[in-house]
Amino acid sequence: MACVKLGSKTDAFQRQGQAWFCTSGLPSDIVVEVGEMSFHLHKFPLLSRSGVMERLIAEASEKAEEKCIINLLDIPGAAKTFELVAKFCYGVKLELTASNVVYLRCAAEHLEMTEEYGDGNLITQTETFLNQVVLRNWKDSLKALQTCDDILPFAEELNITKRCIESLAVKASTDPNLFGWPVVEHGGPMQSPGGSVLWNGISTGARPKNSTSDWWYEDVSTLSLPLYKRLIDVMESRGIRQEIIAGSLTFYAKKYLPGLNRRQGDSSTRLAPVVLGAPPSEEEQKLLLEEIDKLLPVQKGLVSAKFLFGLLRTAMILKASPSCISKLEKRIGMQLDQATLEDLLMPNFSYSMETLYNVECVQRILDHFLAMDQITGGASPCSVDDGQLMGSPSLTPITMVAKLIDGYLAEVAPDVNLKLPKFQKLAATVPDYARPLDDGLYRAIDIYLKSHPWLAESDREQLCRLMDCQKLSLEACTHAAQNERLPLRIIVQVLFFEQLQLRTSIAGCFLVSDNLDGSRPLRSGFAGSNEGGWASTVRENQVLKVGMDNMRMRVSELEKECSNMKQEIEKLGRGKPSSTWGNVSKKFGFKLKSQMCSAQEGSVSNQNNHSGKLEKVKDRHGKHKNNLSPDG
Repeated sequence: MACVKLGSKTDAFQRQGQAWFCTSGLPSDIVVEVGEMSFHLHKFPLLSRSGVMERLIAEASEKAEEKCIINLLDIPGAAKTFELVAKFCYGVKLELTASNVVYLRCAAEHLEMTEEYGDGNLITQTETFLNQVVLRNWKDSLKALQTCDDILPFAEELNITKRCIESLAVKASTDPNLFGWPVVEHGGPMQSPGGSVLWNGISTGARPKNSTSDWWYEDVSTLSLPLYKRLIDVMESRGIRQEIIAGSLTFYAKKYLPGLNRRQGDSSTRLAPVVLGAPPSEEEQKLLLEEIDKLLPVQKGLVSAKFLFGLLRTAMILKASPSCISKLEKRIGMQLDQATLEDLLMPNFSYSMETLYNVECVQRILDHFLAMDQITGGASPCSVDDGQLMGSPSLTPITMVAKLIDGYLAEVAPDVNLKLPKFQKLAATVPDYARPLDDGLYRAIDIYLKSHPWLAESDREQLCRLMDCQKLSLEACTHAAQNERLPLRIIVQVLFFEQLQLRTSIAGCFLVSDNLDGSRPLRSGFAGSNEGGWASTVRENQVLKVGMDNMRMRVSELEKECSNMKQEIEKLGRGKPSSTWGNVSKKFGFKLKSQMCSAQEGSVSNQNNHSGKLEKVKDRHGKHKNNLSPDG
């Protein structure tokens, strides 16, 4: 059979509907059907390049049919690829690209287009182009890898997928600034040998901007999830830093999980899903989220707490597996001190809708944090002495978490469906030493009492026992002393501890004054060598003594108020003045120092603030007189 001569090879192939025709002047003697497309060709160009076509044509010729018809069902790339293969067999010069080389390489292998059927056959040409052009270039390697998705079994058999992934992993793990990519590949400006930016061939003196370690995030996010997972695994095996891997996973998740961006304030972080067909379904999003959770490194702080809370919230909406949700809660628990109050306010997505917010989830996260804090030794006990927090700097995270939980309690407290045991459990889980002050807890308790006015008196007292009145600031004490929602015994307890706090502080000032007075003879011996410093110290001592005189006057007034309160409470004892004071102190759960109510000689003053508080307590004592027992 003579070789078909083509005049204008590029115009020799014409499509008519679902058929391709080779207009070579000779009638076609073979029809190749690929899917719904029919190719009306000639036998010789095909069998001279393909071992498979040679055998199929021989088998069809034996049947002595008028026209040879061959059906190719499983050729990689289907009709579009076979069109290129047919043109190659007819001598049409192909333009190999990163988009078609994988299809052509797999089709050539499938059709046995080896050197046995002609020098420079399709296998050789596509393999050379793949190795020497595609795999040396980031963008081409990425594009070739994307095309592997359509013909994955064929690409896997020829190791094309693996080679593309290895190429991308090597380039991503190498500093791009050393080789000038991906700056050039991303359409950056031309550079002179000296590294300056060129404009029309003229050096501008400007230096190109260095690429950061996240330059490849957006490119690889266009890969399908299976290929992306394989790429991440290879990158990890090559030693890419975990924070870079975590950054890529974060970028990928935000791109395909719309729920992660709903509460982002910065519009620059809102990434719409890539248009690769239909948006991912809920089932696909659920699968993606669970895979991202498995791929994320476990080290603390590699991803933000806000991102983890977003994953957890989305997992609950998509009804992800319990193991996935539990793992995310543990991840958040490891870095709960980095969270914000907005992060914690997760709506309750359960069918019961018992509460507005998912308090149980926050309880589990807090439990994970405290367990991890105990393991790492960060939760060593500390004590509160003279109103000051004594502890090591390692307590900072747990103190931040305590403040965060107190704020959360205040936010969820208005929910009328929030049961008292849940509120109490969450508040009590925070260790006492984690709260330098109980002001935040007091605020949450007050809001809860205001939103749940039907609580019994015993429940109110039980709730108020969560806070330590000794750890309330003066402002909180002032508010609590006038708060009608608090049980009476709590108000009295607040007033006594407030005076005790003032007494202790003033006593400390007296001690400092006495030490300064006692140090004068010692310092006077050095007056000749340091006259200027001594003169300054004398002036400071004089100012301090004036302050001490004022403090003594205030102490005297406080002691008078204490004595008046004692008399008022004794009157409530109904005829038992000798024993009522001791009974009241026991009943309210605190100890009184003997010096607290002892008057010092020569002390006089006036203080309206505490007098006002006392009057309010007197009024409330009258209202609640019937509620107090005779023994206090």
